[in-house]
Amino acid sequence: MVRTFNINGDRLLQSIAELAAIGSLPQGGVRRIAYTPEDIQGRNLVKQWMQDAGMSLRIDPAGNIIGVYAGKMPQLPVLATGSHIDTVPSGGRYDGTLGVLAGLEVVRTLRDKNLQFNHSLEVIVFTDEESSTIGSKGMSGNLVRDANYYRRPDGSDIQTCLKRVGGNWDEIEIAKRDEKAIAAFVELHVEQGPVLESMQKEIGIIEGIVGQRRFKILVEGSANHAGTTPMSMRRDALVAASRVVLAVNAIGNTPGQQVATVGQFQVYPNAANVVPGNVEMSLDLRDLSSRHIDRLLQQLRLYLEEIAIATATKIQILPRLHLEPALTEPHIQQAIARSCEKRNFTYTYLPSRASHDAQEMASITDMGMIFVPSSGGISHAETEHTSPEECVRGANILLDTLWQLDRYYK
Repeated sequence: MVRTFNINGDRLLQSIAELAAIGSLPQGGVRRIAYTPEDIQGRNLVKQWMQDAGMSLRIDPAGNIIGVYAGKMPQLPVLATGSHIDTVPSGGRYDGTLGVLAGLEVVRTLRDKNLQFNHSLEVIVFTDEESSTIGSKGMSGNLVRDANYYRRPDGSDIQTCLKRVGGNWDEIEIAKRDEKAIAAFVELHVEQGPVLESMQKEIGIIEGIVGQRRFKILVEGSANHAGTTPMSMRRDALVAASRVVLAVNAIGNTPGQQVATVGQFQVYPNAANVVPGNVEMSLDLRDLSSRHIDRLLQQLRLYLEEIAIATATKIQILPRLHLEPALTEPHIQQAIARSCEKRNFTYTYLPSRASHDAQEMASITDMGMIFVPSSGGISHAETEHTSPEECVRGANILLDTLWQLDRYYK
């Protein structure tokens, strides 16, 4: 049964506006990069709000802020929600932030009504989602145990960075949560894409977070004089690479929900009067099914062999990243759907093609995600926008979903 009451929408929106003022940019966006003074100021504000809402508070060695609203039966595994408040250099005010502050608003609403779940409820602010996901990786136990791997672009070491936010690299293994400690994790997030808006749906129920494979593709031809080398005698790496880009686009457009992208491209020697001798490019391939990704890669490798023969070039494909898909739990999807139906909100099912902290949490607990629309599908930009009504709508669905899950888990 779905018990329906509403969060305080005005309070949620005010909190979003107050947090957005920290690191605000001239065009309305936010720059609050992990570990910077702005990030620390934002974290301190959220911690104060958590304490004001009657939550106990701790920071784990990965720097995650964990606010706990006690349940009637604290011996039960906790329910958890949350996201992140760090941003990209020119970000918006909703990415990550909405999930944290909606979770906080669920707690505030319960406290206003003098209510408790049976389970304690955790609201988590994960550390550095936008760069390393070290917070959720620390909590899931999926860290790379090499401090140099997490060195920041500005050269800062991870030991210093974590210390700034209350974490401790030397004890980071302690951040890993026992798989029986959390009953379920549900993350509310802006879609960061155009699907909900294009379908005119109010809520997205996430089927899973796609797996990602990234590669470097190297094309080796032969550099030569652009004026004196006959066309029939050229081993032009750029011609071959152009065919590779079209092949990637072709597999991306085969039946299925996959996406395939060449986003980086370097030509050598990159001179107007030289036949290109070498090309380096990236490949990003994403889908909810690892088997489907494997099939697409097999097809691409056949294309690459054909292109290499036709252009007299050598083509290599080198792995750079491998992330397995994280599927959401069917009963959490059903709880979200019931919540939408109770409130007469339109909804659809879709995958998340962007990574989230929930992807790491899925390795230690049941996971679900709720999306609300992003205007124009824009995110990671100052013009990112989700309407006040959509923010409040998503927070109410989060409240209803957590209420149901509190009854589901014993």
